[in-house]
Amino acid sequence: MNFPTAQPTPHPYPLPSRRERREEAGAVPSQTGAERDGRETSHAPHRRVEFLGCPLDLLTSVQLLEELRRAIEGRSGPRVIQFVNANKVAQVQELPDMGPIMWRSHYVLADGQPMLPLARMLGIRIPERIDGIGLMGKLLALADRHRYSIYLLGAKQPVVEACADRIRRDYPNLRIAGYRNGYFSPAEASQVVAQVRSAQPDILFLGMGSPMKERFADQYAAELDATVIQGVGGSFDVLAGLVKRAPVWLQRVGLEWLYRVLQEPKRMAWRYAKTNAICLWVFARAVMQRNFRGAVQGGGR
Repeated sequence: MNFPTAQPTPHPYPLPSRRERREEAGAVPSQTGAERDGRETSHAPHRRVEFLGCPLDLLTSVQLLEELRRAIEGRSGPRVIQFVNANKVAQVQELPDMGPIMWRSHYVLADGQPMLPLARMLGIRIPERIDGIGLMGKLLALADRHRYSIYLLGAKQPVVEACADRIRRDYPNLRIAGYRNGYFSPAEASQVVAQVRSAQPDILFLGMGSPMKERFADQYAAELDATVIQGVGGSFDVLAGLVKRAPVWLQRVGLEWLYRVLQEPKRMAWRYAKTNAICLWVFARAVMQRNFRGAVQGGGR
């Protein structure tokens, strides 16, 4: 199911202009000639930079969880969490609405392990990879400690039910405010939003594919009445025991995508070949632009 891309409902976080985004990221030289430095922006209380056409927030999971805990305690949401990986870099290039959606999100985190070395080569130090399913586990543990409520939206009904059962066993102190499958038409979206809003969850997990989950979170964030909204993709399938995650050593060397291709070659091979190629092209262009700026500034001294 695809949500309409035109005329999204207003989002609580303002969208900066293209130049403002570049200035915040340090991509536009300041009056002192400084290059991209990852300085703190006015858009969010943490450090935001521009990376391969996407916003990226430079913070650790400890910092993130503390900010989200304070937001839940103060009911100061919504806090929409998005992620950057090769697929998202490609979508920002191909889908006109994806860039603005990402910039409107309160948090944008580095999901793919290869993003870290690519960022270092562009002068950006990402303190920690924070992947979607890993953050979901940390948020479930946080909810378990503080007795927060969660809502599961996405996947097929038997899958989300199995996921809910697993969470009940592993995190007995949290409250599951509700769950339902992610198969609904755009005409039914308002009804689904009303179901979530009536449950008033502290944390909403969206087990949907991309770009559906990004569009849904962006369009309905203010109406869902959830403090934290995180897209988790296929994580419900993993928690339900239907899909195995790559071994930790493969995750650490940045080859989790290859494990996914080997699991589902027909569905995943072309997707990863295409998105990885686009991501590498965007990276090569960014390297050339950075080297050119450096040469110009060096020649001006």
